Amino acid sequence: MKTAKKNRLATAAVLGAVLMAGSAVAPAMADDASRGGQDVQGQPGSDSSKGQGGQGETSKHVLLLSVDGLHQKDLDSYVKNHPTSALASLVNHGTSYTHAQTPVPSDSFPGMVGQLTGGNPGTTGVYYDDTFNRALLPAGTTDCKNTAPGAEVAFTEAADKNQNSLDAGQGLPGLPGSILNMTGQPGSLLDPAALPVDPASCKPVYPHQYLKVNTVFEVAKSAGLTTAWSDKHPAYEILNGPSGKGLDDLFTPEINSKAAAPFTGDWTQDNAATQQYDGYKVQAVLNEIDGKDHSGTKTAAVPGIFGMNFQAVSTAQKLPTSDGLTGGYLQGGTVPGPLLSKALDFVNASVGKFESALAASGHAKDTTVILSAKHGQSPMDSSTLTRVPDSAIIDGLNAAWKSTHQGSADLVAFSTDDDIMQLWLSDHSQAAAQFAKDYLAAHSAAGNDVSGAAKTVTTSGLSKVYAGSEVANYFGTKTSDERYPDILGIAQTGVVYTGGKAKIAEHGGASADDRDVPLVISGANDEHARTVTSAVETTQIAPTILKTLGLDPNKLQAVQIEGTKALPQR
Repeated sequence: MKTAKKNRLATAAVLGAVLMAGSAVAPAMADDASRGGQDVQGQPGSDSSKGQGGQGETSKHVLLLSVDGLHQKDLDSYVKNHPTSALASLVNHGTSYTHAQTPVPSDSFPGMVGQLTGGNPGTTGVYYDDTFNRALLPAGTTDCKNTAPGAEVAFTEAADKNQNSLDAGQGLPGLPGSILNMTGQPGSLLDPAALPVDPASCKPVYPHQYLKVNTVFEVAKSAGLTTAWSDKHPAYEILNGPSGKGLDDLFTPEINSKAAAPFTGDWTQDNAATQQYDGYKVQAVLNEIDGKDHSGTKTAAVPGIFGMNFQAVSTAQKLPTSDGLTGGYLQGGTVPGPLLSKALDFVNASVGKFESALAASGHAKDTTVILSAKHGQSPMDSSTLTRVPDSAIIDGLNAAWKSTHQGSADLVAFSTDDDIMQLWLSDHSQAAAQFAKDYLAAHSAAGNDVSGAAKTVTTSGLSKVYAGSEVANYFGTKTSDERYPDILGIAQTGVVYTGGKAKIAEHGGASADDRDVPLVISGANDEHARTVTSAVETTQIAPTILKTLGLDPNKLQAVQIEGTKALPQR
């Protein structure tokens, strides 16, 4: 979930020539280990290639579950302490890929897009949910010939017609109880005036039009399968893919809307509220298993690909306290605290409902369940936490730039900072990027620790900074790509860029806590637990879904570009 402050600074007149997009190449951070060999451990004498979705075997349905914030360590601990749980059942009758990692940045948008396209940001063009594009025009532009390029691309709650309403502005009576009646085509709930504008057509750019490659939903649709998904903003209509038609049924209640009484704030600010919110999506999936659309009011084919993401674990990791319980982890990040334990129990109970519904509907034998996460959360050990307001860093950088470049505008045109730093600059030159890199490396930053005590970090809280062409190389894209940030800063362990003291963890970065997520595949014919210990990526979920359904993974454009392989044989 995205709650960190983002800087939106004026940019229009200061940007130079438009850089048109180049074709993406395989991301630099994806190494051969994640695409090649395997180490499979299973029952003595078992054939690791067998099982639903294994060689020569297919399923009719794939249920994908993303438990945002869930780490591999969390799943290991839960299964150990709850050996008869629904999550333990998935692990004990499936294959666990215990060294799976998300893309970088480990944000919700690139994380989910990666799972469903097979591509990393340099290929998909999706670097975060809120970014900047040097070629597009600002939202609301009508005079496209005389407007300078450079625009925020905010595919968040900010794109809704009404971000304060759970139905994003549809106008349903009786909310929140009526939310399952929300449309399954939420693109209609996006405000065109809040979307960036294409200079060629002078029309708003919708999320699905922004995605550079196709999705598993589009491939499944072309094969005659029904598709469905449930997520946290209408902007997740990006998963429709470039055709705009990949999903038959997309349920996206707005998580950052005002929560219903007795809760205050949005649904993320109280973990019990988040669980209530997640419960709506759980019911949508149960309705789909039962042969209905997400609302439960219309008959529909059980989707070939469907699923949802959970937010309850993520908010339980972020909130210092909620519902009278302490958030985050105990004992140096090794043990889930009481709030997080409760959230894990909620997810486990929901998975149990899915398993029961599949059995009752007769689909347990033809459905493969995949459990993973869009991202982890950092830091797990709150003693390493340093909350750093990014505004002071950016103000200092802008002042330093102006002092040596008389008459210049602010150097930072836009930033997205969570436990990663991404800066888009008004001067898209290598020299300007190097200036910013040098400044960030030379200055300390003030922050506060988990108790609120003052704490100072060196080098702006960053362990490594990439500038200009270095960023393009990191993401495996061309310098002509108009989307990648000019500065990519990898945060020091425990650093979270946020004002105040309202959170104790965040995601988006490149640390193990951000990226080390579970990946479990449990098919109907999987009788024993198997473990694959070689490094894999969550982008490999996409070709694996298609392979499991008996479809061709090479129908995915990102698979062709990056050579993304299906997960090692089970």
